[in-house]
Amino acid sequence: MHTLPEQEEEELSYWWRYAVIVVMLIGFGILGFITSLSYENAPPIPGKVVDEKGEILFTKENIQEGQSAFLRYNLMEHGTLWGHGAYLGPDYTAEYLHQQGLAVLDYLSGKKWGKAFSELTEEEKLGIKESVPLILKQNRYDEKEDTLLYTPGEVEAHKKALTYWSKYFTEGEAPGLPKNYIQNQVDLNNLTAFFSWASWSAVANRPGESCSYTNNFPYDPLIGNFPCADAYFWSAMSLIFLLGATGLMLFLFGRFDFLGWDSKQAPRHVHETNLEAIPLTKGQRATMPYFVVVAALFFLQSLFGGLIAHYRVETSFYGIEVVDWVAYNLGRTWHLQLAIFWIATAWVGGGLFIAPLLSGSEPRYQHVGIRILLGALVVVVLGSMTGEFLSAHGLLPGELWFWIGNQGSEYLDLGRFWQYLLIAGFFFWLWLLFRSLRPAFSNPKLKEFSLLFFLAAAAIPVFYVPAVFYDQHTNFTVIDTWRFWIIHLWVEGFFEVFATVLTATIFVHMGVTKLTTAKRVIYLDIILYLGSGVVGTGHHWYFTGQTNLNMALSACFSAMEVVPLTLLTLDAWDFIRVTKMKCIDCGRFLATRQLWTIYFLIAVGVWNFVGAGIFGFLINLPIISYFEVGTNLTPNHGHAAMFGVFGMLSLAVTMFCMRNMQTEEVWNKTKRFVQVGFIGLNAGMALMVLIDLFPSGVLQLWDSMVNGYWHARHLNFIMSGLFHQLEWARLAADALFIVFGVIPTAYAILLTYIHAWKDSGGTSASADSKPLA
Repeated sequence: MHTLPEQEEEELSYWWRYAVIVVMLIGFGILGFITSLSYENAPPIPGKVVDEKGEILFTKENIQEGQSAFLRYNLMEHGTLWGHGAYLGPDYTAEYLHQQGLAVLDYLSGKKWGKAFSELTEEEKLGIKESVPLILKQNRYDEKEDTLLYTPGEVEAHKKALTYWSKYFTEGEAPGLPKNYIQNQVDLNNLTAFFSWASWSAVANRPGESCSYTNNFPYDPLIGNFPCADAYFWSAMSLIFLLGATGLMLFLFGRFDFLGWDSKQAPRHVHETNLEAIPLTKGQRATMPYFVVVAALFFLQSLFGGLIAHYRVETSFYGIEVVDWVAYNLGRTWHLQLAIFWIATAWVGGGLFIAPLLSGSEPRYQHVGIRILLGALVVVVLGSMTGEFLSAHGLLPGELWFWIGNQGSEYLDLGRFWQYLLIAGFFFWLWLLFRSLRPAFSNPKLKEFSLLFFLAAAAIPVFYVPAVFYDQHTNFTVIDTWRFWIIHLWVEGFFEVFATVLTATIFVHMGVTKLTTAKRVIYLDIILYLGSGVVGTGHHWYFTGQTNLNMALSACFSAMEVVPLTLLTLDAWDFIRVTKMKCIDCGRFLATRQLWTIYFLIAVGVWNFVGAGIFGFLINLPIISYFEVGTNLTPNHGHAAMFGVFGMLSLAVTMFCMRNMQTEEVWNKTKRFVQVGFIGLNAGMALMVLIDLFPSGVLQLWDSMVNGYWHARHLNFIMSGLFHQLEWARLAADALFIVFGVIPTAYAILLTYIHAWKDSGGTSASADSKPLA
């Protein structure tokens, strides 16, 4: 079977290991401390909300049941709360707050002048306007009595909100949702109570401070919400940290010319072409269906992406009414969830395929475990999607919506039962990897590299566990805290590290870099990614109920995340260099057989710099995030980083594995589909960014700064003017991405599987092979 080439290796300094340990301890120490503070500093949920006469408007139970309804009806995949969620519906806090401000205006003008605010003269309006922030910014929560007092104006606003939100969800005014989407009046009343509490948290000053629990987010001059001084100050300070970190890294790269993939001299006469005649193991062949699943899920995910993009230009799908079957929030749930599934499947399959390359052997019955794991994965995918469909149509009684339906948290929508199965599946995968890698652990030369491979893989299931640390009644601040432990650390942290390890294994296997160089790159990436990225997780929490301590730390650390992302442009150049490397002995190009794997890795380097680096940094500064979060600049970063980096990485791993499963004859049949797919995927994604997501996001950002955040998120803005025209133009990019990108790529994977399975004839080579000694 395949095994890593034998190489002469120098010993790697132990300071690399110490540096990683120090970075991890400091990073997770700070992040753990900030997370613990979220329990203390989250906006309090009052036992009861009363008017001036002491009559109860709603209770803590109403607020919690309203939050439960918010999650049960999957409204976070329709609009946003405190800026986080989906982008077709409004930001519920911003909308409630602005209408509350208008209602207070009318109440005050009626009390003083006996007429509606719109009927007043400009001079009369001025005095009334100045009173609104004074009323709404004052925090009337009595901690001892556990009671929140609403003024008469706020009481009037809440009454109007009950009518408004009931009408919104029953009379078909919610874009992308069917008429009578929420019919239960109790749910509607509780939902309005939840919006009212979330909005109070966003405007009322935190005790002893001059900013609200959400640091005055969302921006709305009418209610007196302006950026806090901290947003300006720590934005400036973060730029200092960025410049300092950049200067330090340039110094180190100039001082130590051994940093990077370049080994100066590739191992002699070792390249992947000498593996053409070596058959695969049973376990490696058992990974073939994983990549077929990748192709199928990728195709479905792109279709749902096209559907939800279309919801932003018209309510029907080219005249076909689909909202009653697949509403916007359900389509977006599937779009995000399938992205995680197909990317994770590629890495699970790739890890199982590549692990024997390290150990040089495969344990007995490994192929059986690999097939069981694939079956479990399919059960989780189909089961969770079915549960989400049933939940969306109100077909799950009682608490079943939470357990097998849709939990309603963006990116973590699948029911808790499916989450437990997914975690169990990940740990089973880890056990399979351990069985395969175990021989390498006792090999002195391979022990450290194999441990890095295993530990990077172990981080994936371990850091998904926080997904079960909350339920539907947990304070929303705490929910979002743990949610971003997964979204940021899992997706933007440890996926990056594991991808680096996979890339390193592939490069060593191909003979284009030395083992010592690969280990050094892995350690460097861990230090750079996690050194800034762990604490940088908090840039998602600027306006979700955390204090300014989080803003200070996360702004400075997240600014430094740009440094490793910028350095990836050097990786892209190294990848280009690999395509030109020749064997010293025979003169063959080392990357001939895996050329398209390298091309996908080059795309990763480019998109990481553009999508994660430039577009990510653009929205990470607190003062920009204050006006921007939840606008099109967020999915602009999300698409370019999520698919451009993790999607392309997954396809690179897929190409590497699938290429080793086929002969030259089969490759000649599939190569042209890979070529078309590669061009279509990159061109389609580039057009999505250039003709819609970035320019429309800038328009939305400007409107937010000029007219208020509520206005930039309102349907009237989204469905009109240049913004709407850009959304229409984006559909052409979506079509290019799907037709000329996804379909050829998926077909190439399927064609490879069919031919590889036929050529195997159901046989397999022995798993006995000499590992690197």
